Amino acid sequence: MSVIALKDVSSERLVQTPAESSSETRAGTFVEVLLGRLEALGVRSAFGLVGGAIAPLAHALALSRLEAFHFRHEGGAGFAAVEASLASGRPTVLFTTTGPGLLNALTPVAAGRWEGAKLLMLSGSTSSAQRGRWACQETSSHTLPQSGLFTSGPLFHYATTVEHPAELDSVCARLASGFARPGGFIAHVSLPLSVQTAQVPAASSSPLIRPVAPACSSEDLAELARMLAERETVLWVGFGARHAAAEVRALAERLGAPVMSSPRGKGIFPERHPLYLGSTGLGGHATVDRYFIARRPEHVLVLGSRLSEPTSFWNPLFIPTQGFIHVDVDPEVPGSAYPTARVLPVQAEVKGFLQRLLELLPAPRRAPRVVEGLAAESALAPRQEGPVRPRVLMERVQSLIIDRSDAVVMTESGNAFAWGNQHLRFEEPGRYRVSTGFGSMGHMASGVVGLALARGGKAVAIVGDGSMLMNNELSTAAQYSAPAVWIIMNDAQYGMVEQGMRALGFQPLETAIPRADFVSIARACGADGVRVEHEQELDSALEAALAARGPFVVDVAIDPHETAPWMRRIQNLIVQGAESQKGGER
Repeated sequence: MSVIALKDVSSERLVQTPAESSSETRAGTFVEVLLGRLEALGVRSAFGLVGGAIAPLAHALALSRLEAFHFRHEGGAGFAAVEASLASGRPTVLFTTTGPGLLNALTPVAAGRWEGAKLLMLSGSTSSAQRGRWACQETSSHTLPQSGLFTSGPLFHYATTVEHPAELDSVCARLASGFARPGGFIAHVSLPLSVQTAQVPAASSSPLIRPVAPACSSEDLAELARMLAERETVLWVGFGARHAAAEVRALAERLGAPVMSSPRGKGIFPERHPLYLGSTGLGGHATVDRYFIARRPEHVLVLGSRLSEPTSFWNPLFIPTQGFIHVDVDPEVPGSAYPTARVLPVQAEVKGFLQRLLELLPAPRRAPRVVEGLAAESALAPRQEGPVRPRVLMERVQSLIIDRSDAVVMTESGNAFAWGNQHLRFEEPGRYRVSTGFGSMGHMASGVVGLALARGGKAVAIVGDGSMLMNNELSTAAQYSAPAVWIIMNDAQYGMVEQGMRALGFQPLETAIPRADFVSIARACGADGVRVEHEQELDSALEAALAARGPFVVDVAIDPHETAPWMRRIQNLIVQGAESQKGGER
């Protein structure tokens, strides 16, 4: 890999701000004092499932000022905690019991690491005197691997098992540092029962220490400003730039530079802006390809994106003639997706970087060089018979939910994500959520509950029937009157798997499933809903969902014969060797 390195990238430093001096904490049990410290660090909510090994923790939560939500499954609680963290910008707590409770939570924990959430898992573990004796749901080195679960690594940025209450200060200091740093932070603190109930004397809490975001030197920044002012550049905006929407727009307009977004970056730059080319990756727009074919830029300025497979498909067409300029807080990101391309890595927090860069750039110097922007789509006329076409559903979601309300819209991994990425348009950040890289089924089906609770307003998840049957939290939503809406693309099959297997030349394996009546399921759980059989019924159903005060299901009979716009994913699977050699059904 040919890399143009910056001369000086500052390393992370820890500082204490004057306003964040130590404060006295009351005496109490370890978990009582710990929860008080977490509140001081910005935690406001906790999601999980109670078990015997965390009974003292659950008691302390009930008496604390944190808002605790008791879910039906640790997986659902974990996805809700991830989405609550991303929606609020605050760290959240996920609490689990020993053994199966801990293991059930690992999938959403991994998703949180991929998504950039700030999440602390508090789990119970077996006390030292009972380890190796086959304690109920024993969690120890005798029953579970310790590396990776109770140590830092690819899953957790920080993990530890607390063996003595005297460790409280050091644990809280590590959490404070992690929560305050730019980007995500996933931690696991395992608490034996004997530690949970141990008494901790009154003491001064640890000061909050804030990492200073890395930034390039003034000389390098000036050189970058000169380079961008003189050379043709395209901006590629990812989820890591979501807090810098105003700066991204200002930079694009200052440079007259076209903008494309990752699927998770939709809305950071207004999608109806004349400089917007479209989104890339799964369900992406052909306008992006056409621009690069007609006029490949000298540089692509990547802002807060890993350029993972669902974002780029590693398409060589996107490699600029002079190389990428890749800005990210994680120094391992630049160069990883395109290892043979020239890359100028910039380790920096995107918002601060752009603010400094804009100060050095001259006034706008040229007209936008957009060959063909993302034009408005012509609406399809509703048909009178037959199931609902996915594109018609997206058009009505756009008109009634996105354009006429402030609801956040989520799309689940699968066909829903591909349809949403291609056809939904957002004009501001924070209105669209999707998980691309990790892409766990059931993430949005349960995460929508955490999102609705965190924002105290409507959150809408567009999901497939397979995901909804896998991991929904309708009962939890009803218990807490969460204003969550599920729009279910019900085609009685695992749609993406069915269509994808056939596209690859394979015979699908048991992809058909019995058609579920999700309205009846919702009502049985204490929620409400409406069934949509035909396209002309969509408007009234979506209006009812927006008007509902509690959780609501819109069960849409979707046309299974409409192929989702994910053919680039199929092409990438073929490149990786997934195509049938027998030339099966297509």
